[in-house]
Amino acid sequence: MTEIRVGLIGAGYIATWHADALKATPGVTVAAVCDVSEQAARGLAEACGAQPFTSVEALIESGCCDAVHILTPPQMHKPLALQCLEAGLHVLVEKPVATSADDTREILAAAEAAGKRFHAGHNFLGLPSYERMKRMMQEGTLGRVLAAEITWALPLSPLRSGPFNIWLLREPRNLLLELGPHLVAFAVDLFGTPKVVFAEATKPVMLPGDDPRPQALRILARAGDVEITFTLSMVETQDDRSVTLRGSSARARLDFASDVLTVERENTSDLVVNPLRKQLDLSGQHLREGLRNAWTQASSLNQKGPYGLSFRGMDAAVYGTLTGPQDARFSGQSAVTVMQAIDDALDLLPPEQLEPKAPAVQTRPPAPTAMVIGGTGFIGRALTRRLVADGHDVRVLSRGRHGPFPDLPDQVETVGVSLHDLEALTEAMTGIDVVFNLAKSLDTSWTDALVNDVGVATRIGMACEKAGVKRLVYTGTIASYDMSDPGVTITEDIGFPEDMTDRNLYARSKAECEHQLMRLHRERGLPLTIARPGIVVGHGGPLQHWGIGRWHGAGAVRIWGPGNNTLPFVLIDDVVDGLVRMAARPSAIGESFNLIGEPMLSARGYFDAIHEALGARIRVSPGNLTAFYLSDAVKYGLKKYALRKRGVVRPSLADWKSRAHFTPFANDKPKRMLDWHPETDRAAFIEKAITRANLFGF
Repeated sequence: MTEIRVGLIGAGYIATWHADALKATPGVTVAAVCDVSEQAARGLAEACGAQPFTSVEALIESGCCDAVHILTPPQMHKPLALQCLEAGLHVLVEKPVATSADDTREILAAAEAAGKRFHAGHNFLGLPSYERMKRMMQEGTLGRVLAAEITWALPLSPLRSGPFNIWLLREPRNLLLELGPHLVAFAVDLFGTPKVVFAEATKPVMLPGDDPRPQALRILARAGDVEITFTLSMVETQDDRSVTLRGSSARARLDFASDVLTVERENTSDLVVNPLRKQLDLSGQHLREGLRNAWTQASSLNQKGPYGLSFRGMDAAVYGTLTGPQDARFSGQSAVTVMQAIDDALDLLPPEQLEPKAPAVQTRPPAPTAMVIGGTGFIGRALTRRLVADGHDVRVLSRGRHGPFPDLPDQVETVGVSLHDLEALTEAMTGIDVVFNLAKSLDTSWTDALVNDVGVATRIGMACEKAGVKRLVYTGTIASYDMSDPGVTITEDIGFPEDMTDRNLYARSKAECEHQLMRLHRERGLPLTIARPGIVVGHGGPLQHWGIGRWHGAGAVRIWGPGNNTLPFVLIDDVVDGLVRMAARPSAIGESFNLIGEPMLSARGYFDAIHEALGARIRVSPGNLTAFYLSDAVKYGLKKYALRKRGVVRPSLADWKSRAHFTPFANDKPKRMLDWHPETDRAAFIEKAITRANLFGF
């Protein structure tokens, strides 16, 4: 059998899932990775043993691929698909395959003209449990199916805490275009073409600039005799991603996020035993499904989770039939039907709900004297708006040209500059007096952290020198401290441990960033000030804050440690005020400041306050840090020796204990040197941190 060579166009988050599934698909090899970021392309290509490319033209000219998976932002899907089909390549396009049914038809026509395959990336149709449900329906096990409820209820935190510059949030319709195909693809595969009869969008949330986006959508459709309800819910809710089929003989429910299928049937026992038998049957099914999933994940070393299995099932169907009849689940015609249903639903929504708010009209070009790197993040957004309120124009560095400041066109300009380009950074700092560096990189190896975090922070410092910037405010993290000993109080005079090799990568790399920047300050006079915020809370921040514990959806959290010690919370407005004061005080040069609020709440106290203020009881469990450490040690061994992964880090027990923030902080220095006054009133703190923070989205 000839090996099918596949290229990945786009090396973002989803590309890793595609790559892992392709590597597990018989007769398929990952031959190329293409991304405009050479570093991203090279990193994934090396992991796959593939060739890296930075342009689609170069990939095509190389002749190294028979097919490609297009994994870019959706607005690029159609032109890339047409380009690759015309070049004689099969294409699989991530959902949404295009931004309209007409564009999808163009892709299908191009595939037919080229004699090549066009596949839709409706991966959940490849789940083993979905295939079982479909067989049950086709065999009549469920009886006559009269109704289907297809649900995607999963919190979408960017709606409330950003980043707001992603394609998903650029227009209200994009939310349905992005998530809708998951649901509609099930209906199309099970019942054929659905006729949409009703659509509504509710629970709006305001993006920056008072630009509303719906957080819930409900669509009603019919396919033959089957009534279909599609539900999308993106507030902080219990995860429910499911397909429920109601038949005359049974009700089947597929939890496609967990690969769990259960069937509720009647039995012939009398009225006393009947309900007992029904519940025992359901209990047995849940036990069976749980054990099956546990065995699958344990025996595969967590390589066959439900999401990963869905991609494997899709790829097996796509490439197993590449030379025969196309699998209808992933066909171009199926994609057209799915996108037409979504278009029909959008047509039923009021036009005013689909139009983004027009950006404010610019009356003058900004004249920035302050730069915020990482200005689209939680702290960066609040800092930028505070600087504008104080009378400054701001230049925000972002990966793209779209920033979360559509209402401030006269005061804020967003520019896209590579943080790996010293000359471009220096040019971008022309005319800038103060630079706030809030950038961070979440890497999986120390080698990558040295390049993407330490190297970037150092390069920004060097650019500040070359551009004559008067002040660089760098934002580090309190996570770099050893916070495992409750008998010590941390002040800025306490340094980080000399040996950080047994710390988590984030804590270690941020500490090294500080070390390199302070070296530039001492040896070359870099006008540097360092800020280390505590656990930042308030409007624009997430409910599921991982500085407090390990979250399991919106309704359950395992806190780091017992949760009784006071945590170093700080309000977002107080952090921003501290950063502004650091930039303005000459005495702050060469100094570091821990921005920690007044002692207010423990982890348990925080969740009790949420319950009292918002009426939501979150299930809180204590986290045994020694157990976390031992579990992590087992995972470390499996990753390093069984899966042969490079650069794996094993944090120490002290590192795990530090996550509980056992060691208290003193905040005397910023109060004394910056005249900083964090919130002191407990009721006011809870009002700002919880009540007005829109934690649940509604």
